[in-house]
Amino acid sequence: MLLISLLLAAVTAFFVPPDAQYLGYYDLKTLACLFSVLAVVAALRDLNIFAALSQRLVRTFGSVRSVAAMLIIITMLGSMLLTNDTALLTFLPLSWFVMHSTGQDKHIPLLFVLQNCAANLCGMLTPFGNPQNLYLFSYYNIPTSEFLSIMLPPFVMSTVLILLCCFAFPRTRLSVPDAAVSVNGRRAAVYGLLFALAVAMVLRAVPYAVGLVVIAAALLALDRHALKTVDWGLLATFAAFFTFSGNLSRMEAVHALFARLLSHGAMLVSALTSQVISNVPAAILLSRFTDDYRGLLVGVNIGGAGTLVASLASLITFREYTRHAPGNSGRFLALFSAVSFAFLAVLLVAN
Repeated sequence: MLLISLLLAAVTAFFVPPDAQYLGYYDLKTLACLFSVLAVVAALRDLNIFAALSQRLVRTFGSVRSVAAMLIIITMLGSMLLTNDTALLTFLPLSWFVMHSTGQDKHIPLLFVLQNCAANLCGMLTPFGNPQNLYLFSYYNIPTSEFLSIMLPPFVMSTVLILLCCFAFPRTRLSVPDAAVSVNGRRAAVYGLLFALAVAMVLRAVPYAVGLVVIAAALLALDRHALKTVDWGLLATFAAFFTFSGNLSRMEAVHALFARLLSHGAMLVSALTSQVISNVPAAILLSRFTDDYRGLLVGVNIGGAGTLVASLASLITFREYTRHAPGNSGRFLALFSAVSFAFLAVLLVAN
């Protein structure tokens, strides 16, 4: 996706040569908040705090269905607080470990698919749950209460659908193996405060420049590895798509085309556009042509279901599964597409 975004930015630069207006393309607050959340979460992951919490919860349940449901719910909650891609990077490996170590490998594909749906569709509830939310929340300066009221109905429907799908897992009893995970409590408390600061930045309670400096300086002193493992590719992808969408918005023919399409409904157009170019770039691109942020918000979020490229997070799921089972990629993709398109169809009709 990074290469594609860089290519698109380069191509549009031929039609709109670089000039002073380029500086206005980049939403520095969005980039600063995204970096801060990703950096602190990387530091927390280095402490194994998420794995420790998840394993403690999982060990209290005894069947395939209840363990799968708990892993899906953990991913759901994680996506609301940690961003969808970070939740998947954190909890998919745990799911593989639990199912594989108990001889339940056959349930991993469906579990991964439903965790993917949970991350993409349930992370929509919070401004920092999905990257496109963080961008649109900042770009349109949406009040937090209004944001929640917009996203609550599709969130509730998505959650109900996902939880109903959990009944597809059998009630087979299993023994979840113990795994010793140590956590540095003092450092975890410090990182918890940094995470609260990152959330405060997103919610505009703290100036983003102040939060950025504090978080970067703290991690530089405490955990440089976390800074190295930040998803810099995602940040670069955002910057490239800012360039791409900014250039497109200055092309008169393109401006007229999208303005005409969006007049028929921002939700449907943004959901369908997400199927082709992914929902993050769709949000960045279409925001240049419409003031209907309600329709755009709902559209790019439910548009995360559908094709494998509809959400950057889905590529993480596919990569994680094929890393463990490279010979089953075709079968997994078929299951992924069937479930994901079913979710997309239901949510489009309902909204």
